[in-house]
Amino acid sequence: MMGKTLVAYFSASGITKAVAEILAEITGADLHEIKPKTAYTPADLDWTNPKSRSSIEMKDLSFRPPIVDNTVNIAEYDNILLGFPVWWYIAPTIINTFMESHDFTGKNIIPFATSGGSEIEKCEDNLKKQYPQPNWIKGKLLIGKQTKQQLAQWVSELNL
Repeated sequence: MMGKTLVAYFSASGITKAVAEILAEITGADLHEIKPKTAYTPADLDWTNPKSRSSIEMKDLSFRPPIVDNTVNIAEYDNILLGFPVWWYIAPTIINTFMESHDFTGKNIIPFATSGGSEIEKCEDNLKKQYPQPNWIKGKLLIGKQTKQQLAQWVSELNL
């Protein structure tokens, strides 16, 4: 794969952001934060509370959280590294907001997910089913702190 690369990410607690910044540095890619109009608080992210904001959003998979700055020009890019935390075994619904706001036809999308132990396969299967237009490339689940060297090794395998 050649062409211009974008690292687009959603990070509720800063973990995915840290990875995205390293990936952008390694690849020389542009960086775009998928930022919710209303930031998530620690209470919003309490997955053990069925009344928390994230729990409510993930129970209604048609919910699309508004995004603050969604003006990135996807047409400029050939490859998009798409980062997010795993919520309830799938990508957070804000990723759907992003996907439905742009035309990804013919783009290479490589997901990367941060998690304490979930898998990425269900995230990937779900996204591929909902959005068949892009060329989905096998992504990577990142558990725990990733070194720059570990991320560089993965990126080198992608041949961006």
